[in-house]
Amino acid sequence: MRHELRLFFIALQFFTRVPVPRWVGFEPAWLHDSARHFPAVGLLVGAVAAGVLAGAAWLTSPAVAVVLSMAATVALTGAFHEDGFADTCDGLGGHVSRERALEIMKDSRIGSYGAAGLVLVLGLKAATLGSLPVALAVPALLLAHTVSRAMAVVLIRALPYAGDLAAAKAKPLAQGVSGRGMAVALGWASVVAAGLVAWRPVWWPAVLLSVVLAAMGAWACARCWRRRLGGFTGDTLGATQQVTEVLVLLGWLVWLRFAGVAGFGA
Repeated sequence: MRHELRLFFIALQFFTRVPVPRWVGFEPAWLHDSARHFPAVGLLVGAVAAGVLAGAAWLTSPAVAVVLSMAATVALTGAFHEDGFADTCDGLGGHVSRERALEIMKDSRIGSYGAAGLVLVLGLKAATLGSLPVALAVPALLLAHTVSRAMAVVLIRALPYAGDLAAAKAKPLAQGVSGRGMAVALGWASVVAAGLVAWRPVWWPAVLLSVVLAAMGAWACARCWRRRLGGFTGDTLGATQQVTEVLVLLGWLVWLRFAGVAGFGA
């Protein structure tokens, strides 16, 4: 149990700016094993986003609350996934070779494709959250941040590493994830999904639709990364997380629209 807690803290340190206890330490193999707890880090990030959204909506307005909630997650993670999404858009936005795409994605400067993609994905996220009542935005955020990181772990398991393994910033992750690690990651997502359904049984269609959309999005990302790059990179994992996060939020909004038409309570 202590070692699993250590792995969670390593994942937390890797993906956020949250300080971890000194006793945690670090070994490259631990970063590899910590992938199983990436969704747990997502749950924490989602809880912060949901808490800021609920508190700010009570004090200010829904629109301001959405912006503050998104700003809180960006500050907490250091825009880790957003940066990967922008780099992926830059690398794959034009018709270039695999080698040139990987070279572009390594460039720290943001290009026109990356800027446009980032504005669009953040705008879509804000518009979707702003269209949800706070009572639904809170569970949607918890599920979105958890499931989206589980989908990234699935891609680490399903695809080979496309970049230069020797030069990888997180070489242990580039070496893949075990089947057990993927199962634990999916278990985290399943626990959150089941918890939301247990909390409000009427939410089960929203949860199911959101998970299905996220899975479809991850499948589409996997096909694209394999076809264009031959596998995944750290940047494409960030892009996968952003895409599937938005899809989970959209799943809740679509359900709300149909539930409202059908006369069911949210």
